[in-house]
Amino acid sequence: MKSLALLFAAALTSSAACAAVDLAAGAATAQACMACHGPGGVSATPEIPSLAGQPDAFLQWQLVFFRTGQRKSPVMQPMAQALKDDDIRNVAAFFAAQKPARPANVSPADPALMAQARKVVAGNRCAACHKDDFSGTQATARLAGQREDYLLKALRDFKSGARNGGAMAAMMEVVAPLADDDLRALAHLLAHL
Repeated sequence: MKSLALLFAAALTSSAACAAVDLAAGAATAQACMACHGPGGVSATPEIPSLAGQPDAFLQWQLVFFRTGQRKSPVMQPMAQALKDDDIRNVAAFFAAQKPARPANVSPADPALMAQARKVVAGNRCAACHKDDFSGTQATARLAGQREDYLLKALRDFKSGARNGGAMAAMMEVVAPLADDDLRALAHLLAHL
């Protein structure tokens, strides 16, 4: 099933260049998303990620993973299952076109946590996939400016294996040796970039 989902996602994202993207349709579909992910895709909801400025193909892959059940969420799976391929392309393009912004009320940066996280980043392969500025690539998430509580939850889910499979296996390997203090520091750093 996972191979089929990966194959389907690859076909969907590679055919995106061939299919015309309809940003107006994407904006209409995105209205339902904004109830949780915030206006313009900037989340104000604890543990819910901001989608603004996420890479287009990355968003498409995640929606396909939710739709096929490869990524679990009692809220996102039914939402994604209701989307047609064109809806996925359009809503992903819409959110990718939005300017990324930090959520309101971000706490001030803690210099000790920032320094600890920089050591974690230097000792791991973070930039190899997410780029030096953590803006992500078409295959990986934008982490810079993401909600700190969401980042910590995601890192803990990778470490526990709650989030696994496909490309996520690389994240499981990277975070496996990290202590929870390191995960907290890393989430703090990324949220303040």
